[in-house]
Amino acid sequence: MTKKTTKNKQGKSGKPKKNKSLAKRNKQELSKAIFSVLNEHPEESFNYKQIAAKLHITDSPRRDMLVKQLTQLTEKKRIAEVDRGKYKAIPVRHYYEGILDVNSRGNGYVVVDDLEQDIFIPANFLNKGLHGDRVEVYVFPRFRTRAKMEGEITKILERKKERFVGTVQLHKNFAFVVPSDPRMYTDFFVFKESLNGATDGDRVVVRIEKWNDKSDSPVGVVEQVLGKPGEQTTEMHSILAEYGLPYTYPQEVDQFAKALDVSITEEEISKRRDMRNTLTFTIDPRDAKDFDDALSFNQLENGNYQIGVHIADVSHYVKEGTILDEEAYNRATSVYLVDRVVPMLPEVLCNYACSLRPDEDKYTFSAVFEMNKRAEVVDVWIGRTATHSSFRFAYEEAQSVIEQAKVGEGYTIPADTSITDTDREVPATVVDAILTLNSLAQKLRSKRMRLGAITFDKIEVKFELDENDNPTGVYFKESKEANKLIEEFMLLANRKVAEYVANMKKTFVYRIHDEPDNDKLQQLNGVISRFGYALNLNNKQTITDSLNSLLEEVKGKKEQNLVDTLAIRSMAKASYSTKNIGHYGLAFDYYTHFTSPIRRYPDVMVHRLLQLYLDNAPSQNEAEYETKCKHSSQMESLAASAERDSIKYMQVKYMEAHKNQYFAGVISGVTEWGIYVELNENKCEGLVRARDLKDDYYTFDEQQYALVGQATGRMYQLGDEVTVRVKNTDLMKKQLDFELISTDD
Repeated sequence: MTKKTTKNKQGKSGKPKKNKSLAKRNKQELSKAIFSVLNEHPEESFNYKQIAAKLHITDSPRRDMLVKQLTQLTEKKRIAEVDRGKYKAIPVRHYYEGILDVNSRGNGYVVVDDLEQDIFIPANFLNKGLHGDRVEVYVFPRFRTRAKMEGEITKILERKKERFVGTVQLHKNFAFVVPSDPRMYTDFFVFKESLNGATDGDRVVVRIEKWNDKSDSPVGVVEQVLGKPGEQTTEMHSILAEYGLPYTYPQEVDQFAKALDVSITEEEISKRRDMRNTLTFTIDPRDAKDFDDALSFNQLENGNYQIGVHIADVSHYVKEGTILDEEAYNRATSVYLVDRVVPMLPEVLCNYACSLRPDEDKYTFSAVFEMNKRAEVVDVWIGRTATHSSFRFAYEEAQSVIEQAKVGEGYTIPADTSITDTDREVPATVVDAILTLNSLAQKLRSKRMRLGAITFDKIEVKFELDENDNPTGVYFKESKEANKLIEEFMLLANRKVAEYVANMKKTFVYRIHDEPDNDKLQQLNGVISRFGYALNLNNKQTITDSLNSLLEEVKGKKEQNLVDTLAIRSMAKASYSTKNIGHYGLAFDYYTHFTSPIRRYPDVMVHRLLQLYLDNAPSQNEAEYETKCKHSSQMESLAASAERDSIKYMQVKYMEAHKNQYFAGVISGVTEWGIYVELNENKCEGLVRARDLKDDYYTFDEQQYALVGQATGRMYQLGDEVTVRVKNTDLMKKQLDFELISTDD
């Protein structure tokens, strides 16, 4: 194993050098001293000279440090400046409210909105608080200085959830359900009559019925039997159940959807702009079943282009106040697991009535643009339409047209690319449409980049599945011109719809994205410096420019996935809101989600609001829509977590066939319990546990994202290249364990 020594830890003489950690400790000690003075005389105020005298600070450097620290503590509202240059203690609160975050070791932290640091809760003071609960916490008096806050849960204000996934352990007259989530630190006691048919070893959903004060474990009731652990369907259903996501439709909702009149009538078409005779086609993934969007193309007499972005008119079928709408709202999004899709809408709608399938008339909601050859929008029309898609393309087919076809000529898509597995003829008119749209999309994208958009072309890992949905291989999905063609016109429609309503100054659903946090950018800069890169953090424009340059520079290099992932983590999370702040990542002042109502409920809300305002309705209730936005954002986050878990499960299943094999990888994460390594070959990620590093005792250095050996100074740091052996695969825990073989300097 190659030795790595920490920088700035020791000089040649072996004496410690001053570093950032030492400076941080000095500031913490000074803060404690300031608090001790102010808390000892809570009713009095002091200037810096008086505080310095009480702390016996006489030299100029330390007095300067005291002044700076007083300023910082005031800015952070940890002390009060009651008069110019005079400081006073802020009365200490004993009780706080926040969200409990429990770790796998059984301890917790309460995250409080208006506190800089979290409150540590030892396992014996959790007092039945569970991960995600909103709780009241008492901070112990000895921690009032806030240099370190430790407390005890005193009240459960709101349970995050009452249903959990676990495995039944059957005894003679009762059973225990052992939770799958390692953050759930207690089993459930279940009476035999409450097992609901579950047998020993079954994976189940259990609900907390009661939790008596003197009981270590809550009493639970089994509500659903998911199946036997290890079976793929059981595991996928368990992932969904863990996040409270359904995988079937209530019978009454399904029946309601099947009873809908989904016929296309001339009466309804007469109320819409009829665009059925305009050349229209879809471009989607090869295995897609629901087609949200279509593009139409027509060249106008003045030389400009008429381009329609046509979106399935889901709101025509899903009416407010119905059980169908209630179910769609509760789900808020479709969930895309590795081997299945859990749709937001019943199949009769998502795959048939609403889906813009080829050679079928459909009801659509459209944004129709007149554009010139410079990709400038000359005019916009927004409203309900009737359309007819003449062609369905997979991305691979459209890419083949872009790369091989010529303007004014027909083109034959080869059988190995075609979705029909045979040669497929494309008329010259369609070829011209695709090539023109691609040229315009490139200009739209170029303009976005110039205005400060950030482009994340992160590698997307996909699994090759056999007929039983078992993983047989891994491949990387690449976003090519055909993907970007669709992306640019969807972005254009979303932006123009948002601008259209914003000008009315009426309540609307926006997709917002805040500027990145400076601390996270500084952390990112520290990591990428190990690869020879740097960000310019001087201002918003330099940040954007250098981020884009970074993402372009790492393409095709071994560190690409790590850098892309870390860059994305440095960004704020996009969400839905009625309060528009713009979209930082796209560099749009106004943005919404209009283009995917089959799979996203916010798009359905956007369509409804649009039609109301097109009909001159007054502005709708902002508070009501803000509540719906928050719910949609929360459900989007849960769905994303479930999707990540399904990928992790499939990674572990795939790596079962590679036990004891050696792989090159990169350290992708560092924690106090070990280092995470992402394999170069397939992007699977596993853990090398700190306790398995036998050559030294390693501690976590948070400043350097590293595990550091106490005796040797050897360092394992984010971004290091390593070789590992696949030590263990645990499908139940969705966990890969690696053994470290070597590091590369």
